[in-house]
Amino acid sequence: MTIAQKLRGVGIGAGYFAAFQYEAWTRIPEVEITAICDSSESKARALMAKYEIPRYYEDWRRMIETERPTFADIITPPPAHEQMCAFAAANGVNIICQKPLAPTEEASKRIVAAAKAARVRFMVHENWRWQPWYRKIKQIRDAGTIGTFTHIHFLMRMGDGWGENPYSPRQPFFREYPRLLIYETGVHFIDTFRFLLGSVNSVFAQVRQFNPLICGEDAARLLLTFDSGASALWDANRYNEAETETPRFTFGELRIDATQGHLTMDTAADMRVKVLGESAQSVSYARENKNFAGDCVYFLQRHFVDCMLSGQEFESNGGDYLQTIKVVEAAYDSARTAQVVALGKS
Repeated sequence: MTIAQKLRGVGIGAGYFAAFQYEAWTRIPEVEITAICDSSESKARALMAKYEIPRYYEDWRRMIETERPTFADIITPPPAHEQMCAFAAANGVNIICQKPLAPTEEASKRIVAAAKAARVRFMVHENWRWQPWYRKIKQIRDAGTIGTFTHIHFLMRMGDGWGENPYSPRQPFFREYPRLLIYETGVHFIDTFRFLLGSVNSVFAQVRQFNPLICGEDAARLLLTFDSGASALWDANRYNEAETETPRFTFGELRIDATQGHLTMDTAADMRVKVLGESAQSVSYARENKNFAGDCVYFLQRHFVDCMLSGQEFESNGGDYLQTIKVVEAAYDSARTAQVVALGKS
C-alpha cells in the first residue's frame, strides 16, 4: 500500500492517553496520521516530534477542512465530543471517538444519530475488550473448556485517587467529574462483561466517595444480571491500593465460575483454569506489558483499520456502545434509589 492509498487520519487531543493512540498508529502500516490539534501547542508538538506527525493546528475545524482526512481520532474529554463528531460527520469524515462518549445518554444518542445520518463510519474507542486476556477468555468460553459461564467476579483497587492530588499527573480533570468511577472506569467493565456474557437485564449498584477533594464517586459495587441467567460483580475503587507494582496492567483480579469449573486471573495476567474434580492448569497465551494494558489500544485500532478496509461492522459501533451506556445510567439510578433497576430482555 502506497502513501496515497493509506487511510489518512487526524488526531484531536494531545493529553495523557493520546500518546498511546498515536504510538499504536505508527505500527499500523495502512494508516498515516497527518496532523494534530490541541489547545496546548507544546504538548501537540512533543507528540508530533515523537511520532513523526507533520502538521499542527490550533483549530480542529480548520484541520478537518484543510486535511480532508479519511478519519478523525477524537481523544479529548467528553464535553467536546458532540460538536467534534457532528462537524466531522457533516464533512464526510469517519470517526473513532474516545469514551465516555458524552456527559449524558441523550448527547451520546445524538452523536450516534448524527454519524448514522451522515453515513460515515463511527467507532467508540472502547479498548478494554481488546486486552489479550479477555480475547483468550472469550476463546475459552466458546470452546466450552469449563462449560457455560455463570458468574464473573472482578476486584479492582487502583490507589491513584487518595491524597491531596488524586489522579495526578495523568488525569487530574477526574476530580471535577460529578460522576466518576462508573462513568469513567466502570463503563469499560460493563462493556467487557457484555462481550463475555451477553445482554444485561438488571442492575444493582452502590457507590461511595472516599476522597473529599473530588466531586464524584471513587468506590462502587456493581451487580449485573444477564439474559442468560449469568451474573457479574464489579467490586472497585480507585482510592485503596493493590499489592502489585503494575495496577494498570489488568486493573485487578478476576474469577469466572462456570458449570464445569472456573477460571482465575491475577494482576500479572497469569490465568488458570480448573475443571471440576481436576487440578488447575495454567493457560498459555500471548500478552505483554506494552503501550497500555496489554497493547489493547493497538488491537482496537488494528480492528478499526481492518473494518474500514473490509467494510465489516466495528465491534464497538455506536449502537453497541449505547447498550453499555444504558447500563451505566441504570447503575446510577440504582445507586440513587437503592433498588434493582430492570432493563428487560434485549
